[in-house]
Amino acid sequence: MSGQYDDRLRVLSRRAEQTRESLDPDPPDEERAMELLRDGFGPTVALYCEARTGGSWVRFSGAEFERLERIMNDWLDCYAACYGVELAGTYSVRAAAELLVDTHNARDVAVLLTGVPEQ
Repeated sequence: MSGQYDDRLRVLSRRAEQTRESLDPDPPDEERAMELLRDGFGPTVALYCEARTGGSWVRFSGAEFERLERIMNDWLDCYAACYGVELAGTYSVRAAAELLVDTHNARDVAVLLTGVPEQ
């Protein structure tokens, strides 16, 4: 994988860890949830889209792809925690990217993947 993606993933991962530590233990916090989608989840999915649709198609190794997906799921965990929900599974970055292309909205993608908040 290109160094530019590695650096960006490292930053997104570090920010997700710091975010998890600073979450308000008294949900719901919809404003913070939107901030997490905008600052972490969206950029993580966008990085995958960029790598797959940019001028040169990036091939992720198995470990790199797992890392990317883990970071995206860390952001979704933080998002759900803002509503007092603990997610039981993991979500596919490819599915998230396809939904983002269809909806053009990170919030819609998070809601469709996780069901949080309940509608």
